[in-house]
Amino acid sequence: MTITMYGITTCDTVRKARLWLEGHDVAYRFHDFRAEGLDAKRMDGWAGKVGWEKLLNRGSTTFRELPDNDKQSLDEKKAKALMLAKPTVIKRPVLEVGDRILVGFKADVYEAVVK
Repeated sequence: MTITMYGITTCDTVRKARLWLEGHDVAYRFHDFRAEGLDAKRMDGWAGKVGWEKLLNRGSTTFRELPDNDKQSLDEKKAKALMLAKPTVIKRPVLEVGDRILVGFKADVYEAVVK
């Protein structure tokens, strides 16, 4: 089973998730949004499985710093465009485990899915 983690290296939650995976000898590939970007096809796949609302991190610094008109009246199309343009507004990490998508980090959820 292939596991890929998407996030940014400076995110504390991503660091915790990576430490958990490494501490449990789980092999994974890390994809840094900032360095490697993110394509629309992958974003559409994630949104189709978990919903764009779950992917959008309204509490992120990047989101909070957006002009009010960019934050209001968000729909799926606008939110996806925003997440592609500014991937740091995506809730992190996003973990692809086979055909499953996990958003955020909770040790008990990781334990149930990756072991």
